[in-house]
Amino acid sequence: MKPQVDYSLYLVTDSTEAILGKRGLVQVVEKALKGGVTIVQYRDKTSDTGYLIQTGKELREVCRKYKVPLLINDRVDVALAVGCDGVHLGQDDMQVAAARKLLGPDKIIGATVSSISEAEIAVNAGADYLGIGTLYATQTKKDTKSIIGINGIREILYYLDSQKDRLFQDVKTVCIGGVNASNVQLILHQLFAPSTSHQPRTVDGVAIVSAIMAASDPEEASRTIKQLIASPPPFKTKCTTRQAWQAKDSEELESIISHTLDAVKAVHNTGPLSHNMTNLVVQHFAASVALAIGASPIMSNNGAEASDLAKLGGGLVINMGTATPDALANHRKAIQAYNAAGGPIVLDPVGAGATSARKDALAFLMASGYFDLIKGNEAEILQVARTSGFKLALENAAQQRGVDSGASLFTIPQKAYIVHRIARRERNVVLMTGATDVISDGDRTYAISNGHRYLGMITGSGCTVGTTLAAYMAAKPQDKLMAAVAGILHYEIGAERAARRDDVKGPGTFVPAFVDELFGFRVGVAEKSEGVEGLKVECVREIGYEGLLREV
Repeated sequence: MKPQVDYSLYLVTDSTEAILGKRGLVQVVEKALKGGVTIVQYRDKTSDTGYLIQTGKELREVCRKYKVPLLINDRVDVALAVGCDGVHLGQDDMQVAAARKLLGPDKIIGATVSSISEAEIAVNAGADYLGIGTLYATQTKKDTKSIIGINGIREILYYLDSQKDRLFQDVKTVCIGGVNASNVQLILHQLFAPSTSHQPRTVDGVAIVSAIMAASDPEEASRTIKQLIASPPPFKTKCTTRQAWQAKDSEELESIISHTLDAVKAVHNTGPLSHNMTNLVVQHFAASVALAIGASPIMSNNGAEASDLAKLGGGLVINMGTATPDALANHRKAIQAYNAAGGPIVLDPVGAGATSARKDALAFLMASGYFDLIKGNEAEILQVARTSGFKLALENAAQQRGVDSGASLFTIPQKAYIVHRIARRERNVVLMTGATDVISDGDRTYAISNGHRYLGMITGSGCTVGTTLAAYMAAKPQDKLMAAVAGILHYEIGAERAARRDDVKGPGTFVPAFVDELFGFRVGVAEKSEGVEGLKVECVREIGYEGLLREV
């Protein structure tokens, strides 16, 4: 009978001196097994058959000691001679169907795949699991044909999830390529949202090579990775509640008001750090807005400071206005630091669709870590959709020029569908700004029409929305969508109040009045127990327009 296999921590051996050093392979594998490895693949591309069989038998005995399956890479003949649990086959090795005939129905057969067509062939031929990759470039596998990345794996998972045949539903999956302790939680988080289903398909395990085989203490390395696999990443641990829809829109709006009042008070009382990595043009304005809403601003583009700043409990804004290589390198350091500390991050992909360099910059940033909220105008969010692995039905849309919004291509319901779909995939909050802002966490979606046209006539108004949102999510991390909605309302109702003042004659006089009204709104709610009136919020409960975004 074929064994029940736990693929969660899949060790692939490497016998090269660069990885193994002078240590014995069997001893290193046994230490890894003590640390929690759940399945072992013996991979050796250079040794002769006799050595492979002898080493395979030694590995078989130690794996049986820990009741863990042993597979042989490529060599069906060696697997038969060793009497192990099965084989793993690459695209250039024996076909799965032929291996099944030789090994029989009770052995485990895995297949390396990097495309939907390869996955389809392997599943139909009887593979028990798929090794999907390569995720990232590595030093241990230099014959890599292609790097498919997160989106490539998502594409294959989505395909498997969408098939009605039980063979595709039941086949197990493991991702491979550059997985280690520093990125395993992010990878598993990113891969858990490939489709629109309520139970999206994800990988059943991660394959590890050098992160264990080259570790000075393979047992401790395995134990650490196993614990990381079993626990939520720091950037999700503070999100402890998820508010459900109220039965009626009127009740939902009352809930929004209540959450907004609580959030304003939380920002006022805690003064959360708002760390802005933004361009010089808007730094002064962003700092003024942060102080007015009750946050504590710091304007630092130095990634080396991020590790210390992330420990202070605040939020980070990554503004892509200056997308130079040095800036992007500093952004990545900061993203990783805040992800590790669990602090919220807002991504503002300024001009993301305008040039090839900015498209590449967005892809670089989204591969660098998790963003709690992504905000942008319509063109920027469309580029986020592409980077997330979607294809737009309207790919002939005009290319974005500069950082301005331009004419809208979509209706409010269509925008709601786009942000809803991206948020569900990225498992975060997505905000599409405009005359009416549309925001979603993949479950709840709102259209917010507060604000004033003067906001579109001053430099940095979009950037400083990010400043506000980061502070609000840092102060109220339990439900980040509600925190973001509260931040938007504070910002946009403040703008409406400023525009109504007699001393405001246009954009120039609007700016100081706007800062004053942000401060006045905060003090009125937090110190004078004033309410919030004039909300222009629509609950978008029906999300239609299927096909507007398609899986690539």
